[in-house]
Amino acid sequence: MSDLFLGLISGTSADGIDAAIARFDDARPRARAELVFGRTYPWDAALRSRLVALGQQDADLSLDALGELETRVAEGFADAANRALADARLVAGDIAAIGSHGQTLRHRPQGCRGDGRHGFTLQLGDPSRIAERTGITTVADFRRRDVAAGGHGAPLLPALHAALLQDAHEQRAVLNLGGIANLTLLPGGGGDVRGFDTGPANGLMDAWCLRHTGAAFDRDGAMAAGGRVDAALLARLRDDPWFALPPPKSSGRDQFHLAWVEAALQGGEAPADVQATLLALSVATITDALRAAQPATTRLIACGGGVHNGALMRALAAALPGTQVESSAAHGLDPDHMEAMGFAWLARRTLLGMPGNLPLVTGAAGPRILGGIYPA
Repeated sequence: MSDLFLGLISGTSADGIDAAIARFDDARPRARAELVFGRTYPWDAALRSRLVALGQQDADLSLDALGELETRVAEGFADAANRALADARLVAGDIAAIGSHGQTLRHRPQGCRGDGRHGFTLQLGDPSRIAERTGITTVADFRRRDVAAGGHGAPLLPALHAALLQDAHEQRAVLNLGGIANLTLLPGGGGDVRGFDTGPANGLMDAWCLRHTGAAFDRDGAMAAGGRVDAALLARLRDDPWFALPPPKSSGRDQFHLAWVEAALQGGEAPADVQATLLALSVATITDALRAAQPATTRLIACGGGVHNGALMRALAAALPGTQVESSAAHGLDPDHMEAMGFAWLARRTLLGMPGNLPLVTGAAGPRILGGIYPA
C-alpha cells in the first residue's frame, strides 16, 4: 500500500475544497506528518451560493433537489482530487486512499440543543462517485458512526492534534479557526486529551462581510477593525444558552447563522460595528471556554483560515496574557491544510482497522472505526 493519503474537506464556510496529500509516521514519542501537497480549489460559484444559503436557515429540500446536490458536491470533490493529483504530478496509483469529509448540510447530534430528539449529522458528497471519478479507494462519512454510538461526531481531529503536538512539559491547546471554532486541550504530563466546539469563528463574519461588501471574507479583519464593538449586542449574543452547555458539544452553520445574528439586532447598527462585535464574540467565547477548561494553558496553537485574520489573532493574544498564541506553522504544520490532512489521517486509520474518535471528546460510548470504505 502507498504511504500517501489524500484528504478532502469543505468546511462550514464552504469557501473552497481543501485538498491535502500527506504521509504519516507513527514514531514515538511523537508522530509526524508530512504535507506533500496542499491547495484549496474553488467551488462553482452558483453551487457555493446554494450551499451557503442552505446553511443559513432551515430551508427544506425536495428529494430530487437533495439528490442532485449530493451528486454535484461529489463531482466538485472528485474534480478537486483529480486537480490536486495533476498539480502534484502524481497519479491515482500513488495514493492509498482518499479521506473525504464532504460538505456538512446539517449537524444536529442528539442533545446538542437540549431537546433530546434523535440526533443526526449529514455530509453531502457521494463517495461512490468520488471513487469512480478518481479511481482511488475513498473513505467517507466519518461522523455518523460516532453519532450512532451516542457521540457528537465532532470534533474529530483532537486525536491527530495530540499525536502531533502534545508536549509532556507544557500545557497546550490547539485552536481550529474554521467557520466554527473548536479547541483541543493537550495537558502536559500525559493527561487526558479533551476537545469541543466553542462557537462561531469565521462563519458569521464571512457571511456578514459577504452581505455588506460582496467579499467572501473580511481580509485581515479590516472591516472589523474599522468598527467598534457594540457591548450590548455582544452581551445579547453571548447570552445564547448553547455557550453555557458543558462538553461534549458541537455546532454548525445551521445554528449560528445570519438569522441568529439579526434576531439580536435592534436596528440602525453600522455594518462595521456588527462585524467588530462578531469578531469580539469569537474571541470571547473561545477564551471563556479555554479559561474554564484549561486555565493554565501556556501555548495556544492556531490553525484554519482564521489564522490569516490579523485582527482576530491580535485580539486573541490580547485576551490571553501569559499564553503564547501562534500559528501551527511554528510547528511545521500548514494551518490552511491541517483539517484536510486530518481526514487523510482518518482514512489511513480506517484502512488499518484503528479507531478515529476520542470518546472523551465526542461523548461516544467507546472508540470506533469511522467511515465507510468505497473501493476503487
